[in-house]
Amino acid sequence: MLSWRVVRGAWLGAMGRWLTVVAAAAGTGLLLLSTLGWALGSAQPGAGAGARLVWCLLPVAVTVQLAATVGRAQPLGWPRPGLAAIGLGRTATVLIGAAGAALACAAGSAVALLVFLYLRGDLDGVPYAGSASGVLGAGHRLPVAGAATLLAAVPLMAAGVAAAGLWQPRAPKPGAAPVGLPWGVALTAVGLAVQVGAPRGDTLPLPSGLGSVSPATAAGWLVASAGMVVAGPGLVHLCGRLLALHRPGALRLLAGRAMQQEARRIGRPVGLLCATATAAVAVYHLQSGVGHRLGPLTAFAAALIGASVLVIAGTAMLEARSARARSTTALRDLGASPALLRGAVALRAGVLLAVAVPLTAVVAGLATVPATR
Repeated sequence: MLSWRVVRGAWLGAMGRWLTVVAAAAGTGLLLLSTLGWALGSAQPGAGAGARLVWCLLPVAVTVQLAATVGRAQPLGWPRPGLAAIGLGRTATVLIGAAGAALACAAGSAVALLVFLYLRGDLDGVPYAGSASGVLGAGHRLPVAGAATLLAAVPLMAAGVAAAGLWQPRAPKPGAAPVGLPWGVALTAVGLAVQVGAPRGDTLPLPSGLGSVSPATAAGWLVASAGMVVAGPGLVHLCGRLLALHRPGALRLLAGRAMQQEARRIGRPVGLLCATATAAVAVYHLQSGVGHRLGPLTAFAAALIGASVLVIAGTAMLEARSARARSTTALRDLGASPALLRGAVALRAGVLLAVAVPLTAVVAGLATVPATR
C-alpha cells in the first residue's frame, strides 16, 4: 500500500494516470462480462461467444500494458538511495509496482461488476436499473466462478507484466543501438505476407457484422503489429543517427542525440501507436465495405483501445522529458536559448511523424488487401 499512500499526495498527472488505469480496467471488465451475459441470454451461443471472447483479448492486452506502464513509472521515478535508506531494495520495488498495477485493475474490475449488475437489473431499488437487460442475460443465474475468473484476469496479468518490466537486468549503455529493428522488420514482413496470402474465410466472425476472416488473417495482423512494436526502438534510434549525420548544427545534433538516448523509452509506444493506427484504417475500410456503422460495444472497445494507447504513449513521453531534465538544465546553464531547445523538440516530433505516418499508411494499405480483394 506504500505506492498508493504516496499517490494520495501526488500531483494531478500521477493521479490522472492511475484513474485512467482504473477506468480502462472497468471498461475491459465490462466487455468481458457482457460477453458472459450474451452467452447466458443466447439460445445457441456456440462459437459466437467464443469469437466475442477472442476479440476481447485486444482491449485486455492494451489495458494490461497500460497498467504495467503506469505501475513501472512510479517506482522507477523514485530515488534508489532513498528506497534503500528505508529498507526497500530491488525486490520491494518490483512488488510495489506489481501491487499498484494489480490494485488499480482490481478497483476497475469491481466498478465493472457493479455497472454490469446495474445494467442487468440485479440491483433492486436503483433508478433505471436493467436498461440493458435484454442483451446481458437478465433472468439467468450469473455463474460466480466464471465472472470471478474473467474479472481476475486483468489484475493478475497486469501484476505479472509490471513485475517482469521492473525485474530487468542492468541497463544498457546510454545511446546504444537497440537490437530489435531487424527482428521487427522481419516480423512485420512475415505478418503482411500471411495477410496478403490468406484466403477468405468465415471461421472467425468480426464484431458488429463486419464480415468474417480466416484465422490466418488474424494471426498475420497480430504478427505484423508485434513486429511494429519490436521495431519501434530501433527505428527511433536510426532516425536519430540519420538526423545527426554529416556535420550537424546545434539543432540537428541536439535533436538527433536526444532521439538516440530516448529510443528505448519511447520506441515501443510509438510502434504501438502505429499498429493501432493500422488497425483503425483496416476497420474503417471494412466498415465502408459493409455500409453500416459499428455497434455500441465495438465502438466502446475501439475508443477504449485508442485512449489507452494514447495514455501509454503520453506516459512514455513524460518519462523521457523527465529523464532529460538534467541535460536541459545543463544546456541552459551553458547558454542555450529557449528557442533552440524548443526547436530541437519540434524537430524530433517532425521526424517521428515523417517516418511513422508513411510507414503506417503502407502497412495499413497492405493489411486491408484480404478484406478488399
